[in-house]
Amino acid sequence: MEFHPIPENFKITQPIHQKTYLVDGELKSWNGATSKVYSTISSTVDYAPTLLGSIPLLEKEQAFEALDAASAAYNNGQGLWPTMKVIDRIACMEKFVSQMKTKRDEVVKYLMWEIGKNYNDSQKEFDRTVDYIYDTIDDYKQLDRNSAKFHKHSGVYAHIRRGPLGVVLCLGPYNYPLNETFALLIPALIMGNTTIFKPAKLGVLLLTPLMEAFQNSFPKGVVNILFGRGRTLASPLMETGKIDVLALIGHSNSANALQNTHPKKNRLRIVLGLEAKNPAIVLPDADLDLAVKECIAGTLSFNGQRCTALKILYIHESIFQAFKAKFCAEVDALKFGNPWEEGAMLTPLPEVDKPDYIQGLIADAVSKGAAVLNAKGGQRTDNYIYPSVLYPVDKTMNVYHEEQFGPVIPIMTFNDIQKPLNDMAESNYGQQVSVFGKDSNTLAPLIDSLVNLVCRVNLNSSCQRGPDVFPFTGRKDSAFSTLSVRDALRSFSIRTFVAAKDNPYNSGILKEMLDEKQSNFISTDYLL
Repeated sequence: MEFHPIPENFKITQPIHQKTYLVDGELKSWNGATSKVYSTISSTVDYAPTLLGSIPLLEKEQAFEALDAASAAYNNGQGLWPTMKVIDRIACMEKFVSQMKTKRDEVVKYLMWEIGKNYNDSQKEFDRTVDYIYDTIDDYKQLDRNSAKFHKHSGVYAHIRRGPLGVVLCLGPYNYPLNETFALLIPALIMGNTTIFKPAKLGVLLLTPLMEAFQNSFPKGVVNILFGRGRTLASPLMETGKIDVLALIGHSNSANALQNTHPKKNRLRIVLGLEAKNPAIVLPDADLDLAVKECIAGTLSFNGQRCTALKILYIHESIFQAFKAKFCAEVDALKFGNPWEEGAMLTPLPEVDKPDYIQGLIADAVSKGAAVLNAKGGQRTDNYIYPSVLYPVDKTMNVYHEEQFGPVIPIMTFNDIQKPLNDMAESNYGQQVSVFGKDSNTLAPLIDSLVNLVCRVNLNSSCQRGPDVFPFTGRKDSAFSTLSVRDALRSFSIRTFVAAKDNPYNSGILKEMLDEKQSNFISTDYLL
């Protein structure tokens, strides 16, 4: 890649050496071991990784300290936060997001440097996260409005609301270190849970500008932020049995390992967003230009490092040659550059070993009969490997089975639609699918089958998470529970209610509670 001068506003002028962690409302100093944070993006003409700063390598003692703080703040459901009025919890969240918005430029800058996300997408991630918080607040208000009443059945009054679950351990992913992490953290918090949050292995320093906002927006012990290795921190926390909810976006292997360390798995709530192998199915009558455009976006947005990325393409044999020519030409025309460069869709890979891994998938496929169809496929730089379009792919190849999470695109052809359907049924994953075609007589029965194999069928468009008000989940090894604005509030809470027989004695008590506003739970106030 040709080196271009870095714009002044995007330069790393001073590394961030994160010296504190947040526990019990206090930004505590750390003087122990640290881990340097490097970017695979170079700041010099002669390639060398860029030092961005360092983070604490906390030990299990600090993890237990955070657990004690979160447990005390929850206090078996009697703490300030879980018993607080809904309107007061919302006020804390509004205070946080107003402070968060002032840190936009800093967070966006580190999204680019830490994980290589291009400038436009980094801005979108920040803005989308802010919107997600406001949408969560609005939906929580509506949830509370719907609950601000009594139900009567068989002579019994019931006042039904949703209550918190306890202490939540939040573990986010590196590819959306702000948005998807907050998609766990924000609904968990607003429902009255207390939290322990550990950032992913990459995309850590971008949280530094938000530490003070967390500290001064929420009561002590409600948000606790730890830095370090998951094996050192998360596993001991789970082993205590004091974690009530595991909220993780990552790999099923990590989710299984952590669940297995919990001594009371039957009591553990889990909210998981895991890996996927989302296919595209391109039918004979598909609009070829549209299909190619959407498959490019689906396979290579953020270099394919998305759980919602298209990770295998099924092309009908009758249009394969035409699709191949157009698709390969457009893949090779994509611009590779640093995240702040105009039009750069392909950007440096944040994981140092990812180019070698992708190279291994290509070599394995080629050794078993596949070919690299595009001219630039597999070309290397110091921090990237160009997208390879592989065909023909079969089930003996690693790239067929593994979630590549990077720039390699396996293609299979079909004559009988039952082939991709059978493959999807046999797959360990079941998140989404993209279907390209026009004939409604063909599409209707196909959709009827696909909705029972995955949780979202995208018609003539690539797979994606948004809009965030829509359900985001998956079948099999792809997810557990549902994340979206509305569903996440339910995932991090449980229905709970007060029941009273309809008689003058109980009616008098309830009326006094309501009139005098004595209870935060029993309330018919309507939030505006």
